[in-house]
Amino acid sequence: MQVIDIVVVIAYLIATAWLGLKLSGKQSDAKDYFLGGRDIPWWAVCLSVVATETSALTVIGIPVMSFVGDISYLQLGFGYIVGRVIVAYLLLPRYYDGEMVTAYAYLGKRFGSATQTTAGVTFLFTRLLADGVRVLAAAIPLKIILDGLGVHTNYFVIIVVLAVVTILYTFIGGIRAVVWVDVVQMCLYVAGGLLAIIVVSSSLGFSWFTDAVEAGKTNLFILGENPISGASGLIPSLLGGTVFAMASHGSDQLIVQRLLACRTKAEAQKALIASGFVVVVQFAIFLVVGLALWGWYDHATPAALGLTRDDEIFPKFIIEGLPAGVSGLLLAGILAAAMSTLSSSLSALSSSTVTDIVAKLRRTPMTKDEELKTGRIATIVWGLLFILPATFFRSDEGSIVVLALGIAGITYGGLLGAFVLGIVNKRARTLDANIAFLCAVVTNAFFFVMEKYVVGEVWIAWQWYPLLGVLVTLAVGGLLSLRHSSPAEVEPIDRAV
Repeated sequence: MQVIDIVVVIAYLIATAWLGLKLSGKQSDAKDYFLGGRDIPWWAVCLSVVATETSALTVIGIPVMSFVGDISYLQLGFGYIVGRVIVAYLLLPRYYDGEMVTAYAYLGKRFGSATQTTAGVTFLFTRLLADGVRVLAAAIPLKIILDGLGVHTNYFVIIVVLAVVTILYTFIGGIRAVVWVDVVQMCLYVAGGLLAIIVVSSSLGFSWFTDAVEAGKTNLFILGENPISGASGLIPSLLGGTVFAMASHGSDQLIVQRLLACRTKAEAQKALIASGFVVVVQFAIFLVVGLALWGWYDHATPAALGLTRDDEIFPKFIIEGLPAGVSGLLLAGILAAAMSTLSSSLSALSSSTVTDIVAKLRRTPMTKDEELKTGRIATIVWGLLFILPATFFRSDEGSIVVLALGIAGITYGGLLGAFVLGIVNKRARTLDANIAFLCAVVTNAFFFVMEKYVVGEVWIAWQWYPLLGVLVTLAVGGLLSLRHSSPAEVEPIDRAV
């Protein structure tokens, strides 16, 4: 990398903070801070949703999947589309009908404040762990590049720099700043992926693609794997992807917060469904990047190239294969993806902290000024806490994409199951939902811990975690609800925010 690359990266960091502040507008209360006054166009929300769920995991994690394997990961994207359609017409109307600020407010309306708080706390913990991995994903290529420049630093310093810049525009600008910066950042890192393909093709022609076809790396549908433990099979990818999308986009505050920022329910539905197709295209682009890099490095394995992690393959190409200036642009793309997810998480975590935790624990209602102040304080606190899980998972040698999705899947099933239980089972009460939810989380956590830290082999593919959680929640909650002879009374939701 040359001096111009460093200039590009620094200029990007400054421009991002400035743009977020410029586009944010004045935040007069919590509704402006968390929902942007519900006046953000659907296409911007659509791109923000995609940028939020993408992160640096896509930019550096997905190319390596096709580099060492094939493009079968794309199967998951088709399930994502189906899941989004279901959420758009089953869950999303319930949020808009109740004028809710967080996804968990529905659980508060259906089961009471105890369940809402339980779901909110679970979201906070899971999001902290999963997005800690995403911050790590950005730190990996940055450290490699800085080491190559002779600037030897550690992950802690890199993560702190990323966090400080992101906290700045999230703290002041709220969700409106997050959404508009997300739009810019998504365009940048997708352009970076396309640029990598162009650079390889201009040097090698399209021989890399024909070689990939002959080697079977363009296989899309995998039918022969064990449907339970085979993580690349069509059945777990399609069905698991459907339920995963239902959970992540129907019960995760990170996504729901964006959808609630749309002007109308119809626009939110349009943004959600369109985002599924955008994600599939995005997955395809970065899988093709992996095939191109496989050709660029003459079919070598990451180990043969001297890499300690498979995820380092794209950063290696950025350093070695791109001309001056372009390397800085692609590095800025990785920063864009990381900061997009971090800012989105900070906004969602702070909104859930205020609405689902602090407001429910206080004896007196919070004023608008107190809500806004508490939300901004929570933004700073959560931003600093991201450092802990990023440091803890640094030694994990598996796929960083699978690691993050597996962590999220531990609680996604229980959360989605609680939503479905509230909709289909009129007898279920607060205690029924809470016990069922905890049983689902414990079940998925057991399989995750056994795979990662005990037996070292897959018993149940991570794609099944959300579905397994839903089934456990419905089964346990359904059995417990048999104790009641009449439907539960629905608690009126607090519309103060």
